[in-house]
Amino acid sequence: MNQQTSLRGGATVGTLSELAPIETAAVRHLRQWFDSPETRLEMRDDVTNLLGPELSEIALETFGQLCMLCVQYGRRPLIRHGLKCACLGADENCFANMIAAAADGQVDDTMLFASLIVRPAVARQLLPLASEFGYLLRQMTTATPPPPAHQSISTTLH
Repeated sequence: MNQQTSLRGGATVGTLSELAPIETAAVRHLRQWFDSPETRLEMRDDVTNLLGPELSEIALETFGQLCMLCVQYGRRPLIRHGLKCACLGADENCFANMIAAAADGQVDDTMLFASLIVRPAVARQLLPLASEFGYLLRQMTTATPPPPAHQSISTTLH
């Protein structure tokens, strides 16, 4: 594989602002996961704030397994843009669409996107992980954060 071929996955295909919230979140989490241990901790905090401690552990474990399979059995390295980059790369777009299709229960589309990321024999293993994370990601993108545990909810405004 030459350098030109390996960089195709990073080709800009759009901007993050053009994506639906679930797809934007999938790209943001993908970037955070692979960027550094610090950004992974930021991701953990974000997910915990939105889902609470129990569901966040499930979401993070599922996402970790999904990323591990993409790295271990990827057709080539999964190319990502920088954390703050507004561009959307081809690989990021494929990953985001896989998660969104899985969240919507679109098995055939999920398998299609998965087979573009990993070898076909492994694509089926991504399906349940993408479905579970997609479902939780949908909850995160539509949920309001729970109140802090130390703060009681009051019905009195003033």
